[in-house]
Parts: sequence; C-alpha cells; structure tokens
Amino acid sequence: MGEMNRYFIELAYDGKNYHGWQIQNNAYTVQEALEKGLSTLLKSPIGIMGSGRTDTGVHATQQFAHFDSPIVLEKSEFLKKINGILPPEIAVYDLRAVKPDAHARFDANSRSYIYKITLSKSPFFKDSHWLFYKGLDIEKLNEAAAILMEYTDFESFSKVHTDVNTFLCQLFEAKWEQNGQELLFNISANRFLRGMVRAIVGTLVEVGTGKLSTQDFRRIIESKNRKEAKAAAPAQGLYLCRVSYPESIFI
Repeated sequence: MGEMNRYFIELAYDGKNYHGWQIQNNAYTVQEALEKGLSTLLKSPIGIMGSGRTDTGVHATQQFAHFDSPIVLEKSEFLKKINGILPPEIAVYDLRAVKPDAHARFDANSRSYIYKITLSKSPFFKDSHWLFYKGLDIEKLNEAAAILMEYTDFESFSKVHTDVNTFLCQLFEAKWEQNGQELLFNISANRFLRGMVRAIVGTLVEVGTGKLSTQDFRRIIESKNRKEAKAAAPAQGLYLCRVSYPESIFI
C-alpha cells in the first residue's frame, strides 16, 4: 500500500438516536456511522479515532477525529460528498491535513463541555436540555462549582468500572450562567473521566436546591467514592463543545 495521508475532521452530532461515540457490536454509534460513510466515499475500509468518547444520548457541537486516507483529499469536495452520505444527525465541518503521527485523542490540550438545563417546559428543548422544575440558586451553584477548581482527583464523579490508570484531571473552568429560563454549566479540563460531567451536574443541582451544602459537596469530592455523589444528570443536556490542539500538529 502507498503512503497514507492523515487528516483531522471536525464534526458535530445530535446523539439522541446513537449509543454514544464508541463503536460497539450490537448498537449503532456515531463512530460506526462515520466509518461507514468514509469507507463508502474513499472506497476502502477506513477506521477513525475520536478525541474522546461520548455516552449514549450525549451530543457534540465540536468533536474531532483522525483517519488515514490512501488518496489526497480536497476539502470542499470532501465536505460536500461526506455530508451527502452521512445521516442528518451528523455533520462534518472541516478537514485538515495533519502530521503522520498526529492523534485526535492524545494530542488534545483541553476539552470543554456545556450542560444545559431548562427551568420551564419548552417543545424545542425536550431532547436537548434537562427540564428541571425545582428552583435552583445560581449563586450556590457557582459557589460549589468554584470548589471543584481546588481539586485534581475526581474519582467521586467517575463511573466505577472503568479502565483508567488515574483519576487526576486538571480543570481550567467550572462555572454556571443563566440565560432567561436556561441554566448553562461550562466545564473545561485537560481530560475527563467516564460519566464525570453528568455526575458533577447531578451533584451540583442538589446544592442548588439546598439539599446539600457547599461543605457537603467538598466532602463528596474528598471521599473519592462514587456512591457519595448523586445520580448522574440526564444525557440529553450534555454537549462536548470544544477540543483544542497545538497548531504544530497541522500541516
């Protein structure tokens, strides 16, 4: 086989009908849909590697993946054709040539998520937000979110059966903002654990309703025990929204 060309694609997807990102034997995933589309377009079997996995029902407004192509690709033609093949819930926005050893997962500097809550019923938010009727104190939410920034070990918010070597994550941002009836939680880190953001949100809202104090929240982090944290927030409110890379990997 001749020399392969490595590319990064930037994409977005509505995760409602997908069993997450990661390819599985008996469930339809975003990765599978993309690999099928790319293999059809390039007329050879194409495997892709994403910047990270998202769980069943979780969305992405910005996700990256890399793949190797046996042919040199031209961006505008590629984007037109791949978007014509892919299902309507998945869109590819960009194609960039990268160095042969560039890696969508390992080269990422940071990842950002946004979690969306709506405080009142909306027909337009049913698959995109967590409908939360109980009152939430945004000052308390932000007081608790700021406590997260003091820590690096987030074992309390990780799925228990997971294959990671470390529960350490460096957080860059954790804050809430209110936009009318929407509450938005922004969180950025160098890496995230499985289920981490939804477990954090599910626990933070207990502070926001007054069921937990900020001291309780600190104690949960320090316990390093998932059983101490609260139930995970629903998948439909979570979006992977930004992944950043060093410019040096691009050609």
